[in-house]
Amino acid sequence: MSLSIYGIDLAKHSFSIHGEDANGNTLIHKTISRAKVLTFFANLPPAIVAHQCEQQSCLHLSRACN
Repeated sequence: MSLSIYGIDLAKHSFSIHGEDANGNTLIHKTISRAKVLTFFANLPPAIVAHQCEQQSCLHLSRACN
């Protein structure tokens, strides 16, 4: 089984999602509202999801993990 990978750009009210299969073919590229994010990912087969990390949020996360 080969996993797909999805990138998500987090914003205040809407999220941009880009998904590719193991061969690099685009599966999806669209913007969805915050309210639809959980439903969207809950209806996908297992996949890798990566998100954008701004400098401030990375700093906050690293301090929270230590």
